[in-house]
Amino acid sequence: MHDNRRVIEQRLTRVLDQRLRPAVHTGAVPLAVAVWDAPGEPVPVGVGLAAPYRPVAVGHRWGPPWSTSWFRVTGQVPREWAGRRVEALVDLGFDKTGAGFSSEGLVHRADGTVVKGLHPRNAWIPVADPAAGGEQVAFHIEAAANPTFDHFGEFHHAPTPLGRRPPWLTGGGPPGEPLYRLLRADLTVLDTDLWDLVQDLDVLDQLMRSLPLDSPRRWQLLRAADRALDTLDLQNPAAGARAAREAVRPALAAPATAGAHRISAIGHAHIDTAWLWPLREAERKVARTLANVTQLMDEHPGFRFAMSQAQQLAWMKENRPGIYARVREKAAAGQFLPVGSLWVEPDTNITGGESLVRQLVHGKRFYQDEFGVETAEMWLPDTFGYNAALPQLMKLAGIRWFLTQKISWNTTNRFPHHTFWWEGIDGTRIFSHFPPADTYNSELSGAELAHAVSTFQDKGTADRSLVPFGYGDGGGGPTREMLARADRLADLEGSPKVAIEHPAAFFTRAHREYPDAPVWLGELYLEFHRGTLTSQLKTKQGNRRNEHLLREAELWCATATVHAGRAYPYDALDRLWKTVLLHQFHDILPGSSTAWVHHEAEQAHTAVTAELRTLTDAARHALAGPGDATVVFNAAPHTRGGIPALGAALRPHQAHPPVDPAPSGRGFVLDNGLIRIEIDERGLITSARDLRAHREALPPGTAANLLQLHQDFPNEYDAWDLDAFYRNTRTDLLEADSVTATGAGVRVVRTFGDSRVEQLLTLPAHSRRLDIDTDIEWREREKILKAAFPLDLRAEHSTAEIPFGHVKRPTHTNTSWDAAKFEICAHRFLHLEEPGWGAALLNDSTYGHDITRAVRPDGGTTTTARLSLLRAARYPDPDADQGHHRLHYALLLGAGIADAVREGYRTNLPERAVPGSRPVTPLVALDTPSVVVEALKLADDRSGDVVVRLYEAHGARTRARLTTGFPLASAHPADLLERPLADPAALDTTHLPHRSVDLTLRPFQILTLRLRPAR
Repeated sequence: MHDNRRVIEQRLTRVLDQRLRPAVHTGAVPLAVAVWDAPGEPVPVGVGLAAPYRPVAVGHRWGPPWSTSWFRVTGQVPREWAGRRVEALVDLGFDKTGAGFSSEGLVHRADGTVVKGLHPRNAWIPVADPAAGGEQVAFHIEAAANPTFDHFGEFHHAPTPLGRRPPWLTGGGPPGEPLYRLLRADLTVLDTDLWDLVQDLDVLDQLMRSLPLDSPRRWQLLRAADRALDTLDLQNPAAGARAAREAVRPALAAPATAGAHRISAIGHAHIDTAWLWPLREAERKVARTLANVTQLMDEHPGFRFAMSQAQQLAWMKENRPGIYARVREKAAAGQFLPVGSLWVEPDTNITGGESLVRQLVHGKRFYQDEFGVETAEMWLPDTFGYNAALPQLMKLAGIRWFLTQKISWNTTNRFPHHTFWWEGIDGTRIFSHFPPADTYNSELSGAELAHAVSTFQDKGTADRSLVPFGYGDGGGGPTREMLARADRLADLEGSPKVAIEHPAAFFTRAHREYPDAPVWLGELYLEFHRGTLTSQLKTKQGNRRNEHLLREAELWCATATVHAGRAYPYDALDRLWKTVLLHQFHDILPGSSTAWVHHEAEQAHTAVTAELRTLTDAARHALAGPGDATVVFNAAPHTRGGIPALGAALRPHQAHPPVDPAPSGRGFVLDNGLIRIEIDERGLITSARDLRAHREALPPGTAANLLQLHQDFPNEYDAWDLDAFYRNTRTDLLEADSVTATGAGVRVVRTFGDSRVEQLLTLPAHSRRLDIDTDIEWREREKILKAAFPLDLRAEHSTAEIPFGHVKRPTHTNTSWDAAKFEICAHRFLHLEEPGWGAALLNDSTYGHDITRAVRPDGGTTTTARLSLLRAARYPDPDADQGHHRLHYALLLGAGIADAVREGYRTNLPERAVPGSRPVTPLVALDTPSVVVEALKLADDRSGDVVVRLYEAHGARTRARLTTGFPLASAHPADLLERPLADPAALDTTHLPHRSVDLTLRPFQILTLRLRPAR
């Protein structure tokens, strides 16, 4: 037989696109259209329905960027359409962008109830099925004019001002030009036979093209399509639809082979809580998406939809009660599936440990309280890497399974597993899965399913994978076309078997068939998006500051309640925590959102800071009592300067003043008897000597605190990426405008480009830590600013703090896995050590770091650690990081891990002095520095119990005694949600009469205790 494959394939494509799909809706009757343009921010539904509409016609231009227009469409179903399925088609000006990336609409009935959402891939509205004929039709469409930053899937990432909040929204000038044009508003009849034929041919076509050319099945499908097309009259395709379906029925009835790969298809719509749109628009995206999926559930009882991010559902409960009621109805029916266990899908590199706990606590509690569901999975498809403490946190929150997809974006190494056990730093293992379709926005296309089968890494030992399907990022969710594909692919030769089901069903079966899956130990480092560790510094600073202020607020408010009977601010703390958690979303905290998003984040963090300071000030004053003495509070987990950890003492506020600089040549020396720092006329550190160890920290001929500037223009994702080639060129900022001595230390001023840096180098008495306060007026573009510290030590690995512990990473590039980690995350400290001596870099708001090493001619090794201070990306915010910044970092000499842990906390939890007369006994005290209290609060159930969360911080098995500052009735281990947890090995309560509990902790173990005061 002659090979006419391409002819038939081209024929099928053209007939589908130009004859069959356009004919699915027939008999168009125009709807009357009227519009009302909201004058500013989106309005409540009642306001939109009652607004003064004006008549317009198809072709009407609407929608300045970020505006809202309300369209009213009315008409009457022709009587001759009785018995048919009638739908309205409304095209708001959709282009080829994906769902949720341009104009979108939410359809309401005249009484305000919601029908469904509209977007470029879903423009139909149900009217009647079957129609009686003569029905009146009236819909109101809340249409959002979201600007399109990029064509979906074609990210050019050119700088654009469209991400700013337009001034006219608050009366600051006229709106811009309309973005969109109303292209269609018609009543139509859906020809269900022809629609089904289109779905048949669509599945056949996609499956056929995914099979190898030499596969007999491919040719069977090709010939079936050819026969079906021969039955059609292309001038009247509806007439031959049933005959064409019969022609392909045998091909679509052939069952899959017994060994076919099995795919659990999970309806899904990943909705970025903010990204190329502000929070208020994300809320509307959620509303549109949930309206879509609940409408689909009415017509498809087997449809299941999984939704993560409790925050988004909380928005619906508060602001869209009608939609929320529908969601609860479908959840009760088992169709709507709350998943994920988190308040939002957060960044997990930058987010602090206690914040991750509260993400789990607030997420799981919301699902329990609202839906009666104990979620069992962490669902994080789009987060930019995963810290190695997460397995333990998951287990302590009652989570059994973990899902992500993002690691498939690695640019250097292909991750070796799709189903595996993920082992954290403490030894906890969580059963995990990466969907091999390599997307969390699947359309269930033939190409995607074939990709899932071909790339699945665990063939031969496992035979199933998961695919989240539905339009996402900007929302939209699954469509009826996707459900049609799933139905036809349930058991079809040549395809994997597809079943729509609950994620728990997939994980249960996958675990049962693959209990001895391979193990991945340590962090899941994403070899991509490394720039997110640095972009949008002010957002990161707000988060870091408020994470520590929340610790202080809970600590001092709980202490004031127990010691002074002061009311505990449960509601305020709950609200403030949720605000911080919201802004840890994985496109807000990483700095990859628009200017509007980050401006609002900075404002939110500033407001949270002010309220937290008010709460903590009031609690501290209540504890300190009346008087004019100085009471100094220490919220850090280690005693300092005679002030107990988590307590307060009377003493002068500044017990360790900085040493005075001494002139030396053309520079200055800072010497406190422990370390000696020499600063030259350029303001650079040329010597850093540990006097007790008789050791020079810097390699010969080098300078530390050297600011370095690199060109930073990544290949694709500006705010996200830091490509390795940025290191190929650099400018060392060697010249200083001035280097002067002050009462606090040495002040250095530099200017470069359009920017200015002022630094104050301070050496406190009795400390091995050099503090560097940095004030920057940053006006560079597409640059990254680093601070370099070359060290004369040989270290094969660095140690970086992560939530509830630390991880070691190689400093060499032996393997491609090592080389790919050219930018790494550290929280409060980064430590380098050779046997007997080490040093640490401490910081108050920096996360990006890099380590390089070189062997010198003298045989010594220079290991250079650098902090990434600032970037200047131009997309999606063209003015990212421009302006004034203040940040702090420090060099700690002669430091072991214990020193780095202690000083990292101290750097971020300064002493607080208030007038008063009373010292404050800590609510709890520990007898070993390796066991660190991360949180101390009152129990959320308002029982009055004291909750203490602590962890082993040095990476060693440890015994410790915890003593309380109040009479203790009982002590019990608890999970993260403060529920009883059986862990007798960790707790010995035989000393309860003496207010103490003995603890035994494995390396990096997290332990939550409920302490009941005796009454």
